[in-house]
Amino acid sequence: MPVRIVRLGSPRQPGEGPRLGTVRRPPRGVRRAQFSSGNWYDVWLPNLAPSAALVAQAQRARTATAWRAFARKYTRELAAPDRAHLLSALALLSRTTNFSVGCYCDDESRCHRGLLRTILERHGAEVE
Repeated sequence: MPVRIVRLGSPRQPGEGPRLGTVRRPPRGVRRAQFSSGNWYDVWLPNLAPSAALVAQAQRARTATAWRAFARKYTRELAAPDRAHLLSALALLSRTTNFSVGCYCDDESRCHRGLLRTILERHGAEVE
C-alpha cells in the first residue's frame, strides 16, 4: 500500500486514502470545511513543507543550480529530529495503509513534493 504523491486539488484516485497537505499555507479562497471535499487535503502537515524562506527561494529558482541549492536546504530542514521522526512514521504507515501527500504546484519536478518522494523513500517508505 504505497504512499502516493499528489497535486492537491486534483481529483482523488480510487484507494488513495486520506490526503496529507505538506504545504505552508491553506488553499486561498477555500473554506476550511471544503478542504477535504474539494480534494485539497484531509490533514494539514505544515512541518513537512519548506520554511517560508525556502518557499521564496524555490519560487526564485530559475536554473538547475538554484533548484539544487533549494533541494539541499530543504533536505537539511527535513533532517531535523521532529521532522525526521514524522517521516519515519509515515514510512512505516506506507506499508500498512493507503494515504497520499501533496502540494499545489503544477510541476512535481519543480516542487518540494518531488523531493519529498525521494526523502520518504530514504526513510523506507513504499512510494507509488
